[in-house]
Amino acid sequence: MRITICDNKIELGAQAASLGRHCIKTAIERKGRANVAFVTGTSQLEMLRFLREKEIDWGKVNVFLLDEFVGLPDGHPASSETFLQENFLRYLPAIGSFHPISRRKDSKTTLRELNALMEQYPLDAAFICIGENGHLAFNDPPADLDTHDPYIQVELERRSKRQQVGEGWFASIDEVPSKAITMSVYEILSAEHIICSCPDQRKAKAVAMCLFDEISPSSPAAAIRRKPDCSLFLDRQSSCLVLADMRRR
Repeated sequence: MRITICDNKIELGAQAASLGRHCIKTAIERKGRANVAFVTGTSQLEMLRFLREKEIDWGKVNVFLLDEFVGLPDGHPASSETFLQENFLRYLPAIGSFHPISRRKDSKTTLRELNALMEQYPLDAAFICIGENGHLAFNDPPADLDTHDPYIQVELERRSKRQQVGEGWFASIDEVPSKAITMSVYEILSAEHIICSCPDQRKAKAVAMCLFDEISPSSPAAAIRRKPDCSLFLDRQSSCLVLADMRRR
């Protein structure tokens, strides 16, 4: 894993997007298409802004989501599909394909269809972040690190719900859905390249969990240390604990 510490979140977004462009273009040059997964949330806004301005043959890019709440109505601002459409996809020319996580079907049907789909579209790049509780996508602690299913349904942990409220997507914890469909840790790590954009002071403890904790269900983000081709982009605020484990000092 490579760690890059940027002066601020703008520089972080620019550097992460530049690497993302390289990974996507390399995949297109090698096999004629690129399969790319995106996490959503306020931490990704700068990276997405820079990436959508890059010269990429988007018509050869297949886009997937890392996670989605179960039960949200169409158009809800907290929906990953809505977020990516409004902050990224609507700025692009026609893309190869977009595969949102359906909220109109029952979860079993959605999982069956998604998992069959991923067999046809092995990931070339995954744009991810680390949650405030150390989660990857919605793989909250204690996470299932053993499943090889590409997508799974999970129960959201309370700290994960608090993050959603803190980012302004919901007015209270009671409004946050209790379940989500998420790409599994195994599937995320299967991507050829991982680009992790993780800015802001609120992520500092989670970054420390990722770098210093034992890889275990209690610290799912630490699993990205298993991935040689993983680039972790931090800003000064999110990196304040990384020169050593400063959490208990």
